[in-house]
Amino acid sequence: MDDSARPSNDVSRIGHTSSERAQAGTPMTFSQYRFLVLSDLYRITGNAKRTSLLRYIFHGESYRYNFWMRTCAYAKGNPLLRYTLYPFARLVLGHLVYKLGISIPAGTSIGSGFYIGHFGGIVVSQKATIGRNCNISQGVTIGRANRGRNQGYPVLGNNIYIGPGAVIAGSVRIGDNVAIGANCVVTTDIPDDSVVVGIPGRIISQAGAAGYVNRTDYDGKLG
Repeated sequence: MDDSARPSNDVSRIGHTSSERAQAGTPMTFSQYRFLVLSDLYRITGNAKRTSLLRYIFHGESYRYNFWMRTCAYAKGNPLLRYTLYPFARLVLGHLVYKLGISIPAGTSIGSGFYIGHFGGIVVSQKATIGRNCNISQGVTIGRANRGRNQGYPVLGNNIYIGPGAVIAGSVRIGDNVAIGANCVVTTDIPDDSVVVGIPGRIISQAGAAGYVNRTDYDGKLG
C-alpha cells in the first residue's frame, strides 16, 4: 500500500489517551477520567445518568471492566490515590480479567467511547493504540508481531468495528470508520472507510462502519 493510503499516526486524531499522557509525564485529570467513564457508558445506554452509571458498574459485566480499567489508569497517576484507590482498583480489575475473559491492561492507549459488545477471549496488547469509539467483540486479539516487516504493535483510528474472533497483529495502521469482519486476520494497513473480511484480510467495499458504531454524539453532552 502506498504512503498516501496510510492512515495518519497523529495522536491528535486518535485522542490523548491515558498512557500517552503518562508517557508525557502528565497524569490524567479527574475531568478527563470522568469524560472517559461517561463516554463509555453513553455508547451503551445513550445517556450518562448517575442511575445508569451505578447500574452498569455493578451489573454491566463488560462496562464494569471498562470502569475499573479507566479507574486504574486514573488512580495510578494521582499521588493521593496511588496508594489508596489504585491497589483496590487493580485487585478488582485483576479479578475481572479471569471472570470475564478480558485482558486489556489499564495502561493501554484507548480513546473515549470504548465499547465491548460481548466479553470473553479478548486480548489487547498494552502497547497497542486504539482511537475513539471502538467497538470490540468477543474473541478479538490486538497484539504484537514479533518478527517480519510488520514487527510491532497496531494503531487503530476512530469509529472502528471489530467483529468476533478477529485478529489485528503487528505494526499496522487501521484508518477511521473501518469495519473488520468476524474471524478476519489483519496484517496490513487499512485505509479509512473500508470493510475488511477474510484470512488474510482483504477490502471488499468502502461502506465503512456505518450502522455498526452508534451513539457517538456524546461530545458536549457529558458536562
